[in-house]
Amino acid sequence: MRLPLVFCGLLLAVVANVYAEEMPVSLDWLEIVAFAGHQTDYSGVFVYQYNNRVETSSIIHVAEANGEYEKLERLDGPKREIIRHDGRVWDYINHKMVQVGSLQGRSRFPSLLPEQLSVLNENYQAKLLGVERVAGYNAQVILFQPKDNLRYTHKIWVHTDSGLLLKAAVLGDKNKVAEQYTFTQLQIGGKIDRSWVKECDSLGLPGKDLPGPPAKAKDFTPINSGWVADMLPSGFKKTMEIQRPMHGKHAPVTQIVFSDGLSAISVFIEPNDDGEDDADGLSSRGAVNLYHKIMDHNLVTVVGEVPPRTVMRVLDSVRYNGK
Repeated sequence: MRLPLVFCGLLLAVVANVYAEEMPVSLDWLEIVAFAGHQTDYSGVFVYQYNNRVETSSIIHVAEANGEYEKLERLDGPKREIIRHDGRVWDYINHKMVQVGSLQGRSRFPSLLPEQLSVLNENYQAKLLGVERVAGYNAQVILFQPKDNLRYTHKIWVHTDSGLLLKAAVLGDKNKVAEQYTFTQLQIGGKIDRSWVKECDSLGLPGKDLPGPPAKAKDFTPINSGWVADMLPSGFKKTMEIQRPMHGKHAPVTQIVFSDGLSAISVFIEPNDDGEDDADGLSSRGAVNLYHKIMDHNLVTVVGEVPPRTVMRVLDSVRYNGK
């Protein structure tokens, strides 16, 4: 399924008028990019690079009348196949497709931009940086420069025809790449394999539960915990506050999620069980940083797609304000 022609026409018109090295980006164009990842049929191979590591995956995405279908398969390391449809996630475990959860939190490549784009203007300055080639396609380069030093710079490469995101990089200090996604092989539109969609429907997608423990609404209970974080960067707004079970935890964990439109920060609060992993500490994977410490008999953890100084600042401001 392709974007409406009027949107593609707008996209091409903007590109054709880029005469300066940098120019502001209109929200109309960013809206095209935000929806292209959901409305475009494509298949290909992309690599994810972080911490001097590389992971390769194949992806097939089709938009049907009853929603999006996505099939993701790891091409290196242990075999893993994931299917997403209608907000739910199934994993290939022990030769069976098992429902393992529902979509929560962090966006995934290539659907990284939020549908509500107005918040981006509050926190980032977006600029066009010219056209480059990615996976054989012309791509407009867009830079999202933060208006403070508490979040990362984001750089994306957008297909000039469909608006599909072809490459995305998160830049840290001195513009060093913290993590990067990029298509190495890609087919946009045309004859995309849909045989697996019928197989999914025959297994009960959607409507019937597959074998295994499905994620049910009662597993994620909306709450007002009374916990607050006073030192969030400007523009971060609470998007979710829940109590949820987590693997390896004896009691439900409180999770509060904040987002500025491009990045998310999660605060987790749980009773301290004096485990070996509960010592104060900072760790990272790509652009995601994690910091935790004991506070008033609770283990508080902050995980965010923001620099280490930001997750530490947020955690130090977490306090219980009472329900």
